[in-house]
Amino acid sequence: GIRRHKFLEVPQLVWGLNNQKIVFVRACLTARMLNRTLLMPSLSASLFYKEINSLQPISFDKVFKFERFNTLYEGFVQLARYSDLKNRTGVYDLRKGSGRKWTVERDLEQLKQSIINGPIDMHEVIRMVGKNPFLWHGHWPVKDYARVFECLVLVDDISKEADKVVSKIRQIGRKLRSEPGMGSSLRPAPYVAVHIRVEIDWMIHCKKLEQRSGVSQTCSSKQEIIERVGKIINLEAPIVVYLAVADNLLNDSSLLSGWNKGLVPCEKNLGVDGIYKKHPYLIQSAIDNDVCSKADIVVGNSFSTFSSLIVFERTQKMMRMGITSSCKNENEVDVQWPSYAYNIAAGESNGPQ
Repeated sequence: GIRRHKFLEVPQLVWGLNNQKIVFVRACLTARMLNRTLLMPSLSASLFYKEINSLQPISFDKVFKFERFNTLYEGFVQLARYSDLKNRTGVYDLRKGSGRKWTVERDLEQLKQSIINGPIDMHEVIRMVGKNPFLWHGHWPVKDYARVFECLVLVDDISKEADKVVSKIRQIGRKLRSEPGMGSSLRPAPYVAVHIRVEIDWMIHCKKLEQRSGVSQTCSSKQEIIERVGKIINLEAPIVVYLAVADNLLNDSSLLSGWNKGLVPCEKNLGVDGIYKKHPYLIQSAIDNDVCSKADIVVGNSFSTFSSLIVFERTQKMMRMGITSSCKNENEVDVQWPSYAYNIAAGESNGPQ
């Protein structure tokens, strides 16, 4: 079991929502390795990650269910509130290294020393300090990450907002399919969610990534995305295509134009904008994440953290149903929660992989 009287403290989590989720899971698994309870960290509601002083903190339990987290995998990882501390002076600062000299092996060795070294472990709180802790190394198998991710359940207020967006999208879809010759509109109208990564920050990042790695499948233009989404096998048109995109980082106002006939793009500005505008960036991203997760088909960029974690979640659903392979060839279409990568073309069809 995890010790309830020994704690690990980490700095405020930064970057986008899904990076913060990964950082949080690494913090949980580090606490587990140290046989300590993780003190509930603060998330960052804003995206000004390069201006640390400008970050808008938001409590973890304003986004995810605190009690639900502890109940789902009790004994595997555990969260505590700062009010659970008895001796606030018993803190040991464990400085994390950074840079190329700070290897995976050195990072792991430091953590092991924190367990073995008696004087360190005697402290009630081990506090991680350093530049963006946990954004560097992970020492745990994917299945451990998966177990913790499953514990992250959105609070009701956010999930209800996402349900409103999904309802609006399906409403548009039902209207499309209620036109003459489209058959019954009684069943829920399906929709495709496309995480369309063409924002300013992404295009700079992916170009640098391509230069460093020599890989040419990182970036995708709007036209390439539209073309490949239109080539998904057995796509039942007309169908709504929900575009998940960071509006405040967008330098393209033409995302809704140029789509194939039968693919009706829907962005936040089409009837659901009021839901998003009243929330900070992190909550908007959480809503978008939930909307994409619930889509009948998801299409994203395989190099994007946002896209990858949505596919990760949908793959977990399939595995719980006993499906052993998450991949399929071009001729297989009967797959629940299918997910595609538009930046990787498949076979002669040039559709998404």
